[in-house]
Amino acid sequence: MLWRLPATELAGLIRSRKVSARDAVQAALDRLDDVNGRINAVVDYSPVEALSAADVIDTRLKDGEEVGPLAGVPVTVKINVDQAGHATTEGVALQRDLVAETNNPVVDNLLNAGAVIIGRTNVPAFCLRWFTANRLYGETRNPRDPRLTPGGSSGGAAAAVTAGIGAIAHGTDIAGSIRYPAYACGVHGLRPTLGRVPTFNASLPERTIGGQIGAVSGPLARSIADLRLALRAMAARDVRDPWWVPAPLVGPPVQRRAAICVAPDGLDTRPEVARAVRDAGIRLEAAGWHVDEPAVTPPLAEAADAQAKLVFADGYANMLARAEREGDAAALNVLAHQRETAIALDQAAFSRLLIRRATLLRQWLMFFETYAVLVIPVSAELPFENHLDMQGDAAFERVWRAQMPQLGLPYLGLPALTVSTGLVGRTPVGVQVVSGRYREDLCLAAGEAIEAAGTPPSPVDPIAQ
Repeated sequence: MLWRLPATELAGLIRSRKVSARDAVQAALDRLDDVNGRINAVVDYSPVEALSAADVIDTRLKDGEEVGPLAGVPVTVKINVDQAGHATTEGVALQRDLVAETNNPVVDNLLNAGAVIIGRTNVPAFCLRWFTANRLYGETRNPRDPRLTPGGSSGGAAAAVTAGIGAIAHGTDIAGSIRYPAYACGVHGLRPTLGRVPTFNASLPERTIGGQIGAVSGPLARSIADLRLALRAMAARDVRDPWWVPAPLVGPPVQRRAAICVAPDGLDTRPEVARAVRDAGIRLEAAGWHVDEPAVTPPLAEAADAQAKLVFADGYANMLARAEREGDAAALNVLAHQRETAIALDQAAFSRLLIRRATLLRQWLMFFETYAVLVIPVSAELPFENHLDMQGDAAFERVWRAQMPQLGLPYLGLPALTVSTGLVGRTPVGVQVVSGRYREDLCLAAGEAIEAAGTPPSPVDPIAQ
């Protein structure tokens, strides 16, 4: 079945004209029709538009033209990025009529690489949670177990690719929104370095500085090889993003030295998660890496606290007003719990956060002079019961404490990769691989070594509620 194939294999078949792009896209659309009703991952799609784009790819190949590394591969994009002719809703009714006139650079880059967009994926309202539901589109369910969160905010993206709706999914990440959905659904997800993948929504106002230095676009997929292929496509230059950096996708050779840490900054890591991190170290050693478990790793909890402050303090009043107009209870719950964090930050404190960023980032970059990668938990816990954050103050705080390893890295602008490594019963587990700036290649190299020893089977047929 074509929808089961990885992007690397499918692109080769289409490029050699052994398979048509139309057939590949039709297979993905058929899969969408078969399973999306059970998981609600894709919330906006046009089969006519997708098949027309596939026909263009086939015509160009017939004419001997080069169509790009993603030749005819079906992909999804997240509903918080501009795609011309579609509403950039961010999961809220307030923006249901915000139809984009132009593409976000990451959408253009996917199309220029030959990808065919088959649909747009669901998010929590305003992309504010590690759970995916909103009043506009409803709830996205985890294909492996509907009792579990599919993650957020790229929950629709992760659910889609896990269920075989597209070989690659686009996601965004400011606090774990690529890495956590990949972890929760049992696939892989890459948060690139700040400035690696150009992005810009012309339909919306410029982001606050916290958003500009923390948020990135990146891929989710069922194989590390597909992540590498997707990153190559997404990272092409676009002058509309002033943060974009023309860094090579492959950096200079380094020794294959990895550090592991099961409890960064004293994280209360659950035993199943700790075992996954140690198992990743064993897998790396078996693949020829030198693996250490240093007594001290660079500060992460302070960076996580700073990231939360940057995200919520800068523009909090506007966020709250919009959430109140939307009336989304879950978004309002997040903002209520972050109110003290936001209002306590005056201009001087905000300036100190940005100054401190350089100090902490320096410590991390010096650490990566010794180690190529650091392997840590994605979360202190296995993927949460769905909507745990809505079960009272203690539950909300439990969620935020567990997610510290995700929150800290956007503040630093570093790349990080979620590698899914197995299942605990039906619950996915995995690890997070971190490296220095613009060294996604090292994350992916370590990720491939970890992946080679086993991952949860995918794609999967969604389990009924």
